[in-house]
Amino acid sequence: MLLPFDEAGRGRPVVLLHARPTDRTMWGAHLPLLADAGVRAIALDLPGHGDALVPDDHEAAPWTDVLDTLDHLGADRFVLAGNSLGALVALQAAVTAPERIEGLVLVGYRPHDQPASPRLQAAWDAERTALAADDLDAAVTAGVEAWTSARATEEVRTHAARMLRRQLTEQLAHGEPSQAADPLGTGSAALRTLRGVPALVGVGERDMPDFHEGGEGLVRDLDAGRTVVIPAAGHLAPLEQPAAFCALLLDFVRRLPQRSSPAHR
Repeated sequence: MLLPFDEAGRGRPVVLLHARPTDRTMWGAHLPLLADAGVRAIALDLPGHGDALVPDDHEAAPWTDVLDTLDHLGADRFVLAGNSLGALVALQAAVTAPERIEGLVLVGYRPHDQPASPRLQAAWDAERTALAADDLDAAVTAGVEAWTSARATEEVRTHAARMLRRQLTEQLAHGEPSQAADPLGTGSAALRTLRGVPALVGVGERDMPDFHEGGEGLVRDLDAGRTVVIPAAGHLAPLEQPAAFCALLLDFVRRLPQRSSPAHR
């Protein structure tokens, strides 16, 4: 299915994939910064988030939807930049169509088979308990507390709450869509096939230990050098620190090989 999108700028396509509790509006501050720097920034809603409503009979394969949407937008080759769920989908798309990937920027990644820390488990439990009690307000509050840092601005926390409320409301109304088989499979064999793809792995300084550990493992699997820590940020590091994230992303893009021919409109 084609995904809703926002875009700005012209140049090398840089595709922004949001975290699980959010939607494409988390990139609202990033689009003009990236466009002004000479790239074509494209922010997508992943299935079940924002405006990307999933039909009842649809088997969700977000990586395929991302690739199909970029076909529709005329982006043949591109950089994928993802936060949390977005990082996972970026990796899934990369192993599905590695020839289309110019680079990967992955923030807040944790493999599904990594045991949860007490802090992460408590966050999940708080949200599930609130939803089981039909207390959407408490579930949103628990999510905001879990995924933003204590020093996040009120504007950031309000934006995170608005996105999370919308996602949870949709989830309660329609349930979780069935998922297609994960192209990453189990273990890290599929990830290691991406070692030739330029990659930057990052994590918010104040994120849970799970994502620091997940980032370190991903760096090893991708042979990506070292994990970059984004100061004064929690799990939604790009949302909390848009200027710092854009600086990292643009520095990464500028270090990529020059494109032999444009693949953008």
